[in-house]
Amino acid sequence: MYISQIIDLGSKALKEKKIKSHMLDAELILSEILKISREKILVSSDKKLKDTHVLSFNKLLKRRLHSEPIAYILKRKEFFSKNFYVNKNTLIPRPDTELLVEKILKVYKKKNPYILDIGTGSGCIILSLLQNIENSRGVGIDISKKALDLAKKNAQKMKLNKKCKFVHKPIEKIYGYKFDLIVSNPPYIPVYQIKNLSKDIKQFEPRNALEGGNDGLDVIKKVIYKSTTILKKNGLLAIEIGNEQYKKVLQILNLYGFRNRFLIKDYQKNIRCLISVLK
Repeated sequence: MYISQIIDLGSKALKEKKIKSHMLDAELILSEILKISREKILVSSDKKLKDTHVLSFNKLLKRRLHSEPIAYILKRKEFFSKNFYVNKNTLIPRPDTELLVEKILKVYKKKNPYILDIGTGSGCIILSLLQNIENSRGVGIDISKKALDLAKKNAQKMKLNKKCKFVHKPIEKIYGYKFDLIVSNPPYIPVYQIKNLSKDIKQFEPRNALEGGNDGLDVIKKVIYKSTTILKKNGLLAIEIGNEQYKKVLQILNLYGFRNRFLIKDYQKNIRCLISVLK
């Protein structure tokens, strides 16, 4: 079988399952099998494949046909121009979260902030910040030890393990620190909305990183409350929120002495991130 044939067959099978990225996914799977770039695959369409390559392709394709996210199949996801290791213990980094990182970098580019990342997962947010802010350092916390193991692996790959430490603790147990900046992409999806998520999210991504209680605000409230005790005066809290939650979250921030500085919209023009200052 030739490269062009297997890509075509894989793409058609995925399209039948209504997977929008069918062609791209087929190309990425074959790229992973052959250990060559997707671009090289596109210019090698007449190359004949070994039987072992065909078997391996079909094995990974079957996982994608069952809605497993391509990032978990490939064990990586690009975020802020870097490839991060990901697995079923961490959320898959989203392009919308890059907008939060971009805004923070504009504020802190020439400063030396001490940063806390609450619910760090793969570490993509804090490591992207630390890599792009020269004199920064930080701490990433998570209640999942397996997620932290992956974050440490990403830090090592990016040579940032000396700038960042990862701690296996819930937010309530963080004491004795004062941070310039706290960032968090907490669970914010209401319990009743989980069933409405696409199959690749609700069946594969970690539930405890998605579910935010009855109204989706349980963890957000904890993050805001705790930030009042571990954030320096005039420090910033940058938090990602769910669609249409911003009015309620602004009220909570106000209640705890925060003043909003920036509203960040996602690619669908929904307010997705709030950056507030502790008064």
